[in-house]
Amino acid sequence: MTPPAIGSLVPHAGAMLLLDRVLDVTAETLRAEVRIHPGSMFCTDGGVGSWVGVEYMAQAVAAHAGWLAQQKGQAVKPGFLLGSRRYSTTQPQFACGDVLHVYVQQVLRGENGLAAFECRIVRAGGDCGAEPAPLASGTLTVFQPDDVNEFLQEKTKNE
Repeated sequence: MTPPAIGSLVPHAGAMLLLDRVLDVTAETLRAEVRIHPGSMFCTDGGVGSWVGVEYMAQAVAAHAGWLAQQKGQAVKPGFLLGSRRYSTTQPQFACGDVLHVYVQQVLRGENGLAAFECRIVRAGGDCGAEPAPLASGTLTVFQPDDVNEFLQEKTKNE
């Protein structure tokens, strides 16, 4: 199966769609690719700060949610990044010319829209199929309400 175009899965557009494509996806996992180049969003001084890795991971999680929705015949809808735990990187930036693979694996999903994903970013390639060491890793907690507009209106009324 050929994965769908990233733009059909993530509710971001234009320069804020940071991932280039989905490589593979299952009910529990997704692997996406991002190529770092001088025109990449947030690129300065020869690379993208590794802090942007959290957003790469969040967009990969969003792509996974979009794919699951499409599998059920539902529309892709926005969600919210609630936080990250244990985000760590091995370098201060992802260099121009790097091709990164962003892996996300669902470890928890509640009926209330809360979910958690173990995530890692590795440089594409590697030695004879050996798993490359992560450049960044962490756990993301996300929330996707059934109806985003209703949720936001409710939050506004309660504030």
